[in-house]
Amino acid sequence: MPASVSATETLPVTRRDIEEAHRRIAPHIRRTPVWTLPEAFGHAGPVSLKLEFLQHAGSFKARGAFNTLLSKPVPAAGVAAASGGNHGAAVAYAAKRLGVKARIFVPEISSPAKIAVIRSHGAEVVIGGARYADAQEACDLYVAESGALRVHPFGAESTIAGQGTVGLEWEEDAPPLDTVLVAVGGGGLIGGIAAWWAGRVKVVGVEPEGSRALHAALAAGGPVDVEVDSLAADSLGARNTGALVYGICKGAVDHVALVSDAAIRDAQGLLWRDWRIATEPGGAAALAALVSGAYRPRPGERVGVLLCGANVELAKLAEAARLPG
Repeated sequence: MPASVSATETLPVTRRDIEEAHRRIAPHIRRTPVWTLPEAFGHAGPVSLKLEFLQHAGSFKARGAFNTLLSKPVPAAGVAAASGGNHGAAVAYAAKRLGVKARIFVPEISSPAKIAVIRSHGAEVVIGGARYADAQEACDLYVAESGALRVHPFGAESTIAGQGTVGLEWEEDAPPLDTVLVAVGGGGLIGGIAAWWAGRVKVVGVEPEGSRALHAALAAGGPVDVEVDSLAADSLGARNTGALVYGICKGAVDHVALVSDAAIRDAQGLLWRDWRIATEPGGAAALAALVSGAYRPRPGERVGVLLCGANVELAKLAEAARLPG
């Protein structure tokens, strides 16, 4: 169960850290809207959607990127990041806005749509390796050789505090919530949201069945490597959450619900067909837990669902929605 309120300030990232991050990044990010529906998606109770896919560069990742670049000295070599796509796009966008150089390392599984977004913001893109871990290794080598500032996608306090500002805004802009559903890749987003709401709102992670780094870590009592094979691997494809994310989530996350790729695809298609919301698979994963029954709220439970990413290839969205291409 979630940690008590008094325990929140003992977490590696605190509410105060998140408040300071929000003051720092507020001039540079979009305060994305909240859409509260009295009943939706088969739930007999209110559903609050945080529309974070409307964030700069198409995902919540801009928050952590700006917080890191604004809170740390940036060397002449600029910044570097490894990414399945969204983190790289966010770092590229933040670097462009702040006038620094960026080199982004992406694996071969990254979607062309996400690579195009990264390049559109002026960053140098290095493609190589089959999976995210390969891109991270190449990035680490470049940082060691060049002295560039590494902007980690999830395993850094500055990243997690930046992502936690999603929770801060959500709490200020929406009616009170009982539970929030949050997609998990490496865990920076859920780590920040859990740090914000620990002991006050039930935080439930959502992972694909084929990419369950946080689920495995909580079951094992510590971070472990997992195999990654999922439709959403380019955004929810980390092999290991790392110690920092685990240290927050072990006490502040209620549990992790697992969803199939089919459920993710169905949620993605539903969002487009019925609501004209275009999300990538990872962006629809949290909703997939609600509509598939992987998370079953009690009647009247006030549920928040984070829609976190919009960098989708339109042809694949049409396929998910079963529409003509």
